[in-house]
Amino acid sequence: MRFVFLLVCGLAAHGVQAAGPNFVWIIADDMSPDIAAYGTAGVKTPNLDRLAAEGKHYTRAYASAPVCSASRSAFILGCYQTTTGLQAHDVENPQPLPAPYRHLPGLLQDAGWYVTNAVAPGSTKKKPKTHYNFAHDPATMFNGNDWTQRKPGQPFFAQFQISEPHRPFPIPETYDEEAIRQIHLPPNYPDHPLTRRDWYAYQRSVEVVDQRVGAILDQLEKEGVLQDTIVMFFADHGRPMPWGKQWLSVEGLQVPLLIRGPGVAKASVEERLVSLIDLAPSMLAMADLAIPEWMQGRSILKGTFPERSLIFAARDRCGDAEDRIRAVITPDQLLVKNFHPELPYLNWSGYKEASYPGMPLLRELKKIGALSPMQDRYTKATRDPIELYDLDSDPTGLVNLANDPQQKDRVTSLTADLDAWINTSGDKGALPDPPTEPTLEQIKKDKKQDYLNAWKKRGFKQEPTDAQRLSWWMNAYSLPEHEALN
Repeated sequence: MRFVFLLVCGLAAHGVQAAGPNFVWIIADDMSPDIAAYGTAGVKTPNLDRLAAEGKHYTRAYASAPVCSASRSAFILGCYQTTTGLQAHDVENPQPLPAPYRHLPGLLQDAGWYVTNAVAPGSTKKKPKTHYNFAHDPATMFNGNDWTQRKPGQPFFAQFQISEPHRPFPIPETYDEEAIRQIHLPPNYPDHPLTRRDWYAYQRSVEVVDQRVGAILDQLEKEGVLQDTIVMFFADHGRPMPWGKQWLSVEGLQVPLLIRGPGVAKASVEERLVSLIDLAPSMLAMADLAIPEWMQGRSILKGTFPERSLIFAARDRCGDAEDRIRAVITPDQLLVKNFHPELPYLNWSGYKEASYPGMPLLRELKKIGALSPMQDRYTKATRDPIELYDLDSDPTGLVNLANDPQQKDRVTSLTADLDAWINTSGDKGALPDPPTEPTLEQIKKDKKQDYLNAWKKRGFKQEPTDAQRLSWWMNAYSLPEHEALN
């Protein structure tokens, strides 16, 4: 296989055209499997449902991190971000990739593929997202932003970046009250009018994702290449809600993954464990290229499907929110290890405090004793060192069983599995951040100022209280302010 890889690279270098399938990645920002094909009611996603019907949808696909830059750094390399030292989100002073790591676009370029990165049709964004935690030049990492500019017959790898449903959600001009009532809220969220309207806005943003996907499929079909192209749709991590994005939870990690194209069975479902770091090696395998030994992902499209008993995930510093959390996922369990149990679940995040109406809502409801025990657990000042969830009986992972004496053996076994992975994978999360300019103290100061500036633009001269922020969000979603705590 290595000979094939070197041969193809040599042919590409001498201008001989590579042969192989086309690849398309369609990547949404911040989205859980909240589409009709996954059973979500009240969301119209005909184009994503079409992808599922014409290919395979994966019911147990997980990001390796619950935040974009760490997750994107992992899946573009096919390697856990903790191994490469790219685990901190939004690195302020990114460094070049050390040897032997190479990103997927470069590997395919070397082999003769035309590689592009573009915003999805209809997007108002001017530049396509990369957001990797390593230094990179988009002008050399990609051949351009239009795959149709390739040479005749040249295979291509086109990425399309969809900014939705990243916050801020567009505030709806009108609301379908019946649809709002039918929204299935997870029980760790307060059933409150503001929560429901925020969730409704999120679902409408998911429908925008579907429209963007439809436009991409139409373009591929119009150009006559759809049937020869492996199309992968996925999100970089879970939904941008208080217990989703940035949390090492089912909600923060589980993502939609839909794949169609030559060699992919139609209308099929895969229920075995998959990590987004599997996508890069899967493409290399489909292109008959060697998979580098340092890639930790496994091919899920060619050869024997990897029968995994374990996959892993990690969360580290996210901007001004310091933390270190690790997780191991099995077919029926999730174990989470909090290295800083002294920190609260509501660990301060300037981004979340400026963008999520649920943050002040949770704290204000707590003050009046209006949270359920499950919801109140998340507002405590500390957290459990170990969390264990039975995904058979509790698929969204909300009931912590780690302190149940009957689960002692499970906790011991999975903790040992997780610790072994931390050691053998070269997890760099225990190391301090590399020297950056600015310092961590300055980063926190800058993020706090960003948070204050966001509220200043909303009319607050000084930092607003939770009650003031809650009132602002109620007004933004056209809800009577006096009903916020009724």
